[in-house]
Parts: sequence; structure tokens; C-alpha cells
Amino acid sequence: MISSASTPPLHGLTVLDFTRVLSGPYCTMLLADMGARVIKVEHPGHGDDTRGWGPPFQGSESAYFLSVNRNKQSITLDLKNAAAREIVGRLLDGADVLVENFRPGTMERLGFGYETLAERYPRLVYCSISGFGQTGPRSSQAGYDAVIQAEGGLMSITGDADGPPYRLGVAIADIVSGMFAAQGISVALLARERTGRGQLVDIGMLDATTALLTYQAAICFATGMPPKRMGNRHPTIVPYETFVAADGEIVIAVGNDEQWCRFCDAIGAPALATDSRYATNRLRVENYQELRPTLSERLAERTRDEWLGDFKTAGVPSGAVRDVAEVLEDPQILVREMVASVEHAALGSVRVLGVPIKLSQNPGSVRTGPPTLGQHTDEVLRQDLGFTDSDIRLLRDKRAI
Repeated sequence: MISSASTPPLHGLTVLDFTRVLSGPYCTMLLADMGARVIKVEHPGHGDDTRGWGPPFQGSESAYFLSVNRNKQSITLDLKNAAAREIVGRLLDGADVLVENFRPGTMERLGFGYETLAERYPRLVYCSISGFGQTGPRSSQAGYDAVIQAEGGLMSITGDADGPPYRLGVAIADIVSGMFAAQGISVALLARERTGRGQLVDIGMLDATTALLTYQAAICFATGMPPKRMGNRHPTIVPYETFVAADGEIVIAVGNDEQWCRFCDAIGAPALATDSRYATNRLRVENYQELRPTLSERLAERTRDEWLGDFKTAGVPSGAVRDVAEVLEDPQILVREMVASVEHAALGSVRVLGVPIKLSQNPGSVRTGPPTLGQHTDEVLRQDLGFTDSDIRLLRDKRAI
């Protein structure tokens, strides 16, 4: 039970969640972690698409679905059914936020578009996540993460210089869109405290992914040329990349000339620090092709842990290239509660990732497991809307729920 002293910041807010797959569920998970009550609306029978994405599965549950749906309630409604749409209308009476990630126009056809709802529920914060946003010549197109990574330029700068473009190993376009959506909802709720009115939060995955380009876009603005793939090296900092040690790969991240001097001492090559070709970062970038083989040869002489121990002592930013299992067992990750165990209705105890935002006074938390499909339908209909058992049976007979 959460004490009043640690009540999370979004406690008391209700979110109607019409999202599926990743961008929307990631957004609503972030809101739920911070205390919002999230009612996830799924289609009867199959629910969120990711419930079927696998293997792997834990029991009958998809590992993918389990990853982004904790702290939520699940109800099943067939939105093409008039009785189900009436239930949505009644739930909206008590909702603060609606989140959806259908293709633009879908919610309007169901009678739940922003313009329609804003008149009836002026305090509602309405968030739409789509591939290309609600406006513009491509707004009607569907957007999937791989497509957006390609269209948003990320793939063009990811991969070896002489190899093909690569998609990132996580669905970063989806995830960053969900993060921006949660931020947009939060600031819209803050604005509502001042104005008394909600508003539309319009998140386009292409916009969100383009925003990630940051200094790569600045390079293009400055030079007029698109940045190229460079493998693991950095376009403007040297050395800042992976190197192969005797037993594995390490990352060196020398961010300034002082760190460069410490790095040269640590690898037993102090003369490199004062070499006229490498004395400043600008020179190291310009003379990268000469410097790289020298560093590679030296770093291959010792093991990963030996180098990392020396770099830690010298104050040189560095790290091991670790696999996911290693990360999840890291004592630092465990102390920071970035791995949590939670009870699942069908599976018992399951492990999920923790909450990355650490608040000193009103922290978020992992409280409940990802829901089974429709797990809370009866509970929500009874407690929120006053439906009786016979009412609920009738709705099932009508296939509304």
C-alpha cells in the first residue's frame, strides 16, 4: 500500500488507453509507473497485437507484451459495437487522458475523434501517436518502427562505413515516440491546471525520430552534406569508439584533451599526448586514420578487465561491451531497482524492468503485473459504471465485451 507521503505524482488521474504494440503502450506504462490509473482497452478475443508476438512466451503470455504493460488494467470492448461505444462514453466521464495510436481518422470514424470529444469533455487531454502525425501530406500513412528508422535517417548513420545501413537493436522510433508522448501529456496536464482545459497532444513517430538526429542534423546543416555511416566511431570526437582487447570489446570515450593525456599515460604511451598530430581533439579527428591502428595494436595486448581497471584508476571514461544478460545482473542495475519482480495473474512472479525516473519525494513504482486479456473488464464495469452481473452477461451475449 502506498503511503500518503510517497503518493506518486500522477495518482488520482485516469488514462483510457486505446493503444497497442509499442509506442502507445510504452507511453501509458510511463504514466502508470508514476501512479496514473491506466485502463487498457483491448479487442475481445485477441487484444493487443503483441500478445501473439513470439516466441519467446512465458506460459501463454508473450514476453514482448509483458515488457511494456505493467501497472495497467485490461478491459475488452469491441469498439464497432454500439453498446461498447456507450461504455467508452461513460468511462470518459471520469477520464483525464485518452491515448490512442491508430492510423489518423480511425478514432473519428468510431465517434471518438479529438474535436468531438473536446466539446463534451473540455478538460480531457487527448494524445494521438501516429507514424507521420495528424497533419501533412503523409499523415494517412501507417508507421512501423523499422520504416520510421529508415525514413527518419537513423539507419543511414548506423552500421559499418562500407556495409549496409542497420536498424537499431531496439525499436527506438517507437520508444522515443512513447517517451515524447508521455512528456507531452504531462505538460498538457500542467497547462490544464492553469487554464482548466485539456488539449490535443499530436506525436508523429517521424518527428520524434528526426528530433534524435541532434548533432548529426547540425553536421548536415553546417556542411550541406549528409553524415555517413562510421561504424562505432564518433564523427567529431577521437578516440570515442569500440576497441578489441585480448578477450573482448571495450568502449573508450575520451571527451576532452585532459582525458586524452590520462588515457595515453594509462596505455603506456605518454608520447602520444604531446604528438603534434594528436595534441587536440580537432587534430585527432583530422589524423584519425594514422592514430587508430596505433591504439588498436596497443589495446589488443591486454584483457578487457585489465584495461578497464587501469582506465577507472586514471579517470578515463570506458566500459565493456556487454550482452543483455550481463546488464541485467549488474549490481549497479540491481541496487538502482532497474529489475523488479511483480505478481502476474497467470504466471505468478515475473521479472520486468524497473522505473528509470528516480524521484526523491514521490517516486513511481512497479506495483502490478501486466494484465491478462480482459482481466479487469468485470471489475471496471461494476466499480466504475455500476453494472450488475446480469448487465455484464447481456453485454457478453451482445459480444460488446
